[in-house]
Amino acid sequence: MKEILELIEKYNNIVIARHTGADPDALCSQIALKELIRINYPNKSVYAVGAVSSRYKYLPKLDKTPEENSGLLIVVDTPDRKRVDLKTMDGFNDTLKIDHHPFYEKYCNVEYIDDKASSASEIILDFAYKNNLLINEDIAKLIFMGIVSDTNRFLYSTSAKTFAIVNKLLSDYELDLKSLYENIFLRPLKEIKLQGYIEQHLTVTDNGLAYILLTDEMIKELGVDVASAGNLINNFNNIEEVIVWVMISEDVKNNMFKFNIRSRGPVINTVAERYNGGGHKYASGARVFEKEDIDKLLNDLDLVCKDYNLSKEVDYEDK
Repeated sequence: MKEILELIEKYNNIVIARHTGADPDALCSQIALKELIRINYPNKSVYAVGAVSSRYKYLPKLDKTPEENSGLLIVVDTPDRKRVDLKTMDGFNDTLKIDHHPFYEKYCNVEYIDDKASSASEIILDFAYKNNLLINEDIAKLIFMGIVSDTNRFLYSTSAKTFAIVNKLLSDYELDLKSLYENIFLRPLKEIKLQGYIEQHLTVTDNGLAYILLTDEMIKELGVDVASAGNLINNFNNIEEVIVWVMISEDVKNNMFKFNIRSRGPVINTVAERYNGGGHKYASGARVFEKEDIDKLLNDLDLVCKDYNLSKEVDYEDK
C-alpha cells in the first residue's frame, strides 16, 4: 500500500485503465481511484480511460486516452494483459496493477493482488484508509456500488473485512442506498423478457451444467444487446439441479462468442483460462472465435461438474 502511494506521488501524469467489457466494479474502482488522486493531489493530471457503455450512464464519464503515453499507468481489476482496455501499454515510465483476481500473469512493474478482497473497489477503499487519504461522498458512492455489484448484494466473496470496511464507509457517509441499489439492479423490461426466454430454453445436463446460446438472430429478435445475457447471469444461482451455469452470446461485431460462467462449487476459472478468458474460481468469462469451440468449452465444463459430483460422493462415503 505504501509503495502504491509512493508511485502515485512520484508521477504527475497518471492513466488508469481496466479490463475490456467493463462491469460496475471495474468502472467504479477505476473512477474512484481517479477521483481519490485528484482531490488529494490536485496538481496531477489523471485520466480514467476505456470503452464506454450506455448501460452505466449513472457513472461519471470516462476520459479520452492521452495522445502520448508517459508517467504512470495503473490497471485495476484485470489479471492478464490481453484484457486491458488500452491500445498499448508501451511508453509509460512505470506500470502498476491493482487486482483482486487470483494471479494469472505478471504484466506490470509493480503488482498488488489481494484475491481475498471482495472487489477491486474494496482494495481502493482499503488503500485510501490505510494512507489516510481524503474521501468525499462521490468516491464513497462509487466504492459502495463497486463492492455491492461484485458481491451481488454481499452474497459472494464477502469476508469479515469486507463488512468491517463497508461499515466504516457507511458510518462516515450517509449514502442514499436505495438510489445506489437502483442504479445497479434496475433492469429494462426487455431484459426481464430475456430472462423469461432463458428460463424456458435453458439446457441442463445430467452433471448439473446449465447453458444457453443466444445467437445474433435471437438477440435482435428479443430487442436486447450482446451484454444483456451476461447482465442476468447472477439471476440463475438458485436452481437446485444446477451447479454451473453459462450464458453464451454471439458477438457478430467482434466475430466471437462470449461466455459468462458462474458456479456453486466446481472451480471454473482454470477452464475459462484455456479459452481466452479467466476470472475467479466461481465467476469467470471466456471467448471463442470458432463455433465448434463452443461444444469443446461446454464439454470441459461438464467434465468439471462431473468430477465435482464424484468428489462429493467420495467425501460422503468417507464420512
